[in-house]
Amino acid sequence: MALRVTFVAAARSSSLLAERFQDDRPLDQAGWDEVQRSAWDLMSLAAADLRYCSPTPRSRATGDALGFAPLVQPALRDCDMGRWRGLTLGEAMACEPAAVDAWLADPRATPHGGESLLSFISRVGNWLETRPLEDGCRVVAVAEPSVIRAALVYALKAPPATYWSIDVRPLSTTTVTGLGGRWNLRFDAASALTSRA
Repeated sequence: MALRVTFVAAARSSSLLAERFQDDRPLDQAGWDEVQRSAWDLMSLAAADLRYCSPTPRSRATGDALGFAPLVQPALRDCDMGRWRGLTLGEAMACEPAAVDAWLADPRATPHGGESLLSFISRVGNWLETRPLEDGCRVVAVAEPSVIRAALVYALKAPPATYWSIDVRPLSTTTVTGLGGRWNLRFDAASALTSRA
């Protein structure tokens, strides 16, 4: 039995240079335009057996605009950034440079008073491990880029520091297949998105 989970990165709500921790802003016009341009390529994912999304406004809006009608999953929420919520990395660094350095260096650190990177990766990984098992089951999840990075670190059993080296672009897709702690990263041709693994 194998499960196939395809993550779709939410469309953007701001310039990529102005990404904010736990960004709850809705899609901006550029984000809506990106969804419209990508809809044809991604609409086949609506045939997934199960469709989920992060609770952020842009993840929900992206999933709805693509015709997924996704079910909100609290476990796919962004990392709890405590008092840094709503700040950019640059703004947090300007206010608390030593705290940001500690957070970037230690996956167990919580200088912001929120969730550690390690806890975040574990939470997203636990969600991945608890998906219903049916042979060939296809799942699609629209999520924030940070959530997808956490899922990939978990699935590949990579060191937590790998999280900082993964770049997830808006509306990109990433697929993992497997179950029970054994996951594989899968690269699909666009025409193969609708076929069962």
